[in-house]
Amino acid sequence: MQTSKHDPVSRLIFELSKLPGIGEKTATRLSYFILKQNESFAKSLAEALLNAKQKINLCIECFSFTEINPCEICSNAERDHHTVCIVERPADVFAIEQAGIYHGIYHVLHGFLSPLDGIGPEELKIRELLMRLGKKSDSIHELILATNPSVEGEATALYLAKLIKPLSIRLTKLAHGLSVGGLLEYTDKQTIGKALENRMEMS
Repeated sequence: MQTSKHDPVSRLIFELSKLPGIGEKTATRLSYFILKQNESFAKSLAEALLNAKQKINLCIECFSFTEINPCEICSNAERDHHTVCIVERPADVFAIEQAGIYHGIYHVLHGFLSPLDGIGPEELKIRELLMRLGKKSDSIHELILATNPSVEGEATALYLAKLIKPLSIRLTKLAHGLSVGGLLEYTDKQTIGKALENRMEMS
């Protein structure tokens, strides 16, 4: 479909198609759905987007999305601050929390290593992780590598394991049961719970 800066419908389709997993056909369906709603729906949607963008930042501790700093998990004294679960995305934090098994804290990498896509260690929150471990090495007893069971996720976990091994901190990873190539955010909470409960030592 030809887009024009002067055509509001084409502009809406174009902007929606920038979202991950949203192609032109889906963007077109979403656009027509929005246009069929009353004006209050569009205003509410626009306000929610702007409000989230203006108020949500990265937690200064774990780098997940939050409105308060540190986030509710990092600032919760009842959480186990001796255990840190390392995940790829903020959505993975939500998925693990839904399982209701894990009670430690997190560190969000914001991606995975993918040299072919130009994503190296500098593009992830790896330096921040090492700085965090350096400051709290005495208080952190276990790191759980909860990267996704994909080629990139496994490569990221192995890279992190090599960096963390000299620190003499217990290092574990999620147990099998997660489908290869799957994403934590789309995995049911029972499977995530079992993978956490049966996590394995990393050599």
